Amino acid sequence: MPRGSPEIAGSRREMPPPKRAKRAEPSSDEERCSSDEESYSSDSDDGEGSSEELDTVHADFAFYDPKPSDFHGVKLLLKTYLDSKPWDLTGFIDLILEQTTVGTVVKIACDDEEGEGNGAEKSSTGDDDDLFGLISVLNLGRYGEHRCIKDLKDYLLAVCSDKDTKKKLKQLLEVKAHDVGLLVCRRFVNFPYELVPKMYESLFDEVSWATEDEPTQELRDSFRFKQYLLVVRVLERKTPVKQKAKNGTEEDEPIIYPKLEDEIFRKLSSWSFTFPIRAEQSAQQEMKNYKEMGLVMAVKAETIPKFRKKLEDLLSE
Repeated sequence: MPRGSPEIAGSRREMPPPKRAKRAEPSSDEERCSSDEESYSSDSDDGEGSSEELDTVHADFAFYDPKPSDFHGVKLLLKTYLDSKPWDLTGFIDLILEQTTVGTVVKIACDDEEGEGNGAEKSSTGDDDDLFGLISVLNLGRYGEHRCIKDLKDYLLAVCSDKDTKKKLKQLLEVKAHDVGLLVCRRFVNFPYELVPKMYESLFDEVSWATEDEPTQELRDSFRFKQYLLVVRVLERKTPVKQKAKNGTEEDEPIIYPKLEDEIFRKLSSWSFTFPIRAEQSAQQEMKNYKEMGLVMAVKAETIPKFRKKLEDLLSE
């Protein structure tokens, strides 16, 4: 299955003993969930409709804890996280992969790896090409002395042009860093959107569990986030949007959110700002009037229940 851009579009989850088991209910007829572990299918199990079989690619996606062997797959997802700026990307990936209690990688699970007994174990050691998505959150205070986090902070402060917003950003990155979680969610373009709410459900449930289950008070407190910081990408129209045409047709949207949940985050955010990035021009004709922009958002943790509800509602539309 080919993959596209990770920003324009992260499942069999092995739960370590200290973590509580999670249950996942299928959100559509096109998903399949096994009784003892999470596993999803991108097409229906119904035997009817065989005439469409030639147009359907069957793929099961599974949720896993991050591990060191996921490095190259995660690097593909995060290689443009800070545009083309040279920074300690390797260190950033290492932090994400080392934090196994909170964070998920989503891989494609091949049918021939789903045998009885050790099927999940085989899949979890699969090729990097099987990795299609990632979601995690890092405490900016806990990891503040790592070079990758210092690089990220310097980058964000440099691209923020508004003085008032930069003051708020600086406060989050420095004074309030121990209460701030950097939320990272990247996936490839052909990742099934039906699984996106489950990614966030998994993440926020794990954050909640970590405040009780981590072995030390310091670690438990490091997951008591008061705010989340997100660095994502959007498509912004190059020229101002005109009035509705006389024939009643709508003009192009001023902003397109490749990851639809980012629009929800932005509406719930305390503040946000955009900045230009050096992205390649899209080859798609319908995107010729748009330019890719970076978007930074600060979202209070108390709004997360509302976000989860809105995300579920968006999927059901």
